[in-house]
Amino acid sequence: MCYDTFNATGSMRGLVTKSTGSWYQVLGEDGKRYDCRIKGKFRTKGIKTTNPVAVGDWVHFDVEPDLESAVIRELEPRRNYIIRKSVNLSKQTQIIGANLDQAFLVVTLASPPTSLGFIDRFLVTTEAYGIPAVLIFNKLDLFSDEGLEILADYKAIYERIGYPCYEVSALTGKNIDVVKELLQDKITLVSGHSGVGKSTLINAIVPEYGLKTGEISDWSDKGKHTTTFAEMFDLPFEGKLIDTPGIRELGIVDIEKQELSHFFPEMRALMNQCRFNNCRHINEPGCVIMQAVEEGEIESSRYDSYLSIYHNEDSRA
Repeated sequence: MCYDTFNATGSMRGLVTKSTGSWYQVLGEDGKRYDCRIKGKFRTKGIKTTNPVAVGDWVHFDVEPDLESAVIRELEPRRNYIIRKSVNLSKQTQIIGANLDQAFLVVTLASPPTSLGFIDRFLVTTEAYGIPAVLIFNKLDLFSDEGLEILADYKAIYERIGYPCYEVSALTGKNIDVVKELLQDKITLVSGHSGVGKSTLINAIVPEYGLKTGEISDWSDKGKHTTTFAEMFDLPFEGKLIDTPGIRELGIVDIEKQELSHFFPEMRALMNQCRFNNCRHINEPGCVIMQAVEEGEIESSRYDSYLSIYHNEDSRA
C-alpha cells in the first residue's frame, strides 16, 4: 500500500526510531524528526503490552499547531515483531522491535555468561514471528583454550540446526567486517544480556555514534544497563540497526503449548513421525522426538529448554 507524505486530513506518515516509554521519536517522510506522544488510550489491537508503539513501527501522526511535538494517532499493521515477557511478578510484556529483517543475539560465555536456555528462548521467539536469527559470540579476546572448546560446542549445537554463528571481538575488531556485511540493506535488531558488549559492538561498526558502554558488575557478574531505551540507527553502508536495552530474562509470550515444538527446527522436521498426532513429546509412547534425544540426534540442552518452556519454568531464562 502506498501512502503520500500527507493524507487528506493533514496527517503525516513516519518511522519510529526511538522509544523512551512516554515519548517517541519519529522520522517523518519529509525527512524531519518529530517528538511524538500517543493520543489518549491508544492501544494496539489484540496486543496488550507496556509499549503500544515500538521502534521499527510505521505510524501516522499529526503535528500540533504552534508546538514542536506531534501526536501518534494510527499504527500500521506490523509484518513481524519480537516480544518478551518479564519473569518477575508483574509478568508485563514488551515489544522490543518491529518490522525486522533479522535479529542478532549477542552471546558471551563469561562476563556475563549467556545460558543455553536464554539462547533457546530467544530463538523460539524469532521462529514464532518468522524472523531470521543470527548468534554473535562476542569477547573472543577473553577466551582461554578451554573457553574456545566450549565456544566450539555451543556453535556446533546451533549451526547443526541452521542458525548462523559468528565469533567476534568488538574490542579488537576481529570479524567486524563480516558483521557489517550481514547488516547491509537490512533492518536488524541487536539483543542480549546487559554487559555482553552490544554497545561496544555497535561502536566498532559505526564509531561515529559513540554509544556509552559500561563495566561488568563485580558482585553479580551481570552487565550494567548502558542502553536505557530502544533506538534505531542508520548505517552508512545502507541498512538500519536497532539497539535495545539489555535483557536479564526472557519469558515466552503467546505461544500455545501444542505449538511449541513447531518453533524448534530440529523437532519440526520429525514431529509428524510420532505415533500420536497430538504428541506432546514428553512421555508418550512412540515419540520420535524423545527417541532422537536419546540417540543424540537432538541436543539434550535443546530438549531441556523445550520442557522448561512447556512447563512455564523460568529457571533457564
